[in-house]
Amino acid sequence: MTHASTTPLLARALAAAALLTTLLTTVHTAQAQAVPEELPQELPARDNQAGGAQWGAGLGAGIDRKVYRDFDNDVSALPLLMYENRHISFFGATLDYKLPQVGQFSFRLRARYAGDGYEAKDSPYLAGMAERKGGLWLGGAAIWQSGLARVSAEALAATGDAEGKRIKLEVSRGFSSGNLTLTPRIAANWYDDKFVDYYYGVRADEVRAGRAAYKGEAATNAEVGLRFGYAIKPRHNVFVDVSASTLGSGIKDSTIVARSSDSSVKLGYLYAF
Repeated sequence: MTHASTTPLLARALAAAALLTTLLTTVHTAQAQAVPEELPQELPARDNQAGGAQWGAGLGAGIDRKVYRDFDNDVSALPLLMYENRHISFFGATLDYKLPQVGQFSFRLRARYAGDGYEAKDSPYLAGMAERKGGLWLGGAAIWQSGLARVSAEALAATGDAEGKRIKLEVSRGFSSGNLTLTPRIAANWYDDKFVDYYYGVRADEVRAGRAAYKGEAATNAEVGLRFGYAIKPRHNVFVDVSASTLGSGIKDSTIVARSSDSSVKLGYLYAF
């Protein structure tokens, strides 16, 4: 690829990043954790070599069972936007810039907004705690796709107020019958000590009766999930995604954590233009 052809691609990537920044403002106010992280594989995205693009729009909703003590489950709904072409993939709260593919391996630069964290008002037990904010995470992803399974790995680092690093390894496979697609998955999510300490630690000035200080340590959460996708008719797609995770000891031992597992249900409708 020549320098002349590379420059327009970088310009498009920067423009897409600016679009993401604007969209993330909306996502943040509507609880971004209710949005699926990646484009559902059953959607007919036109990622062709001619650079043809596809837009999609719809509505998503989700319920997240938080692990913090006395924390109400989050129920949220927000618009869903999708854009896919040869170089860019955007869905929910994730923006990818696609790097050249090597055989069955594809590589991406990734930006994702994660709505982690809490405010003290979210739970009586968190009274007196400083706010823990969600943030924009930057990094990369690698995907290996075969007829047997899809294996993906991503590594992201926090920007802004959020802290730490996170790595995810996932194995999934889709099964189709008519208009229905089932995609089970298993995953391991690793979080470094800075991430765990920021979101689950208790600082010295936050100690209260019944809430001891806690210094977070790196942890790995094991996750299982299942996505149901159904094409009501051409271009009209609905999906339901359920998942459950067991928490690593670095998280579940925190004095502000009440459970050893968490779960979520996400559903949505997307029209592909």
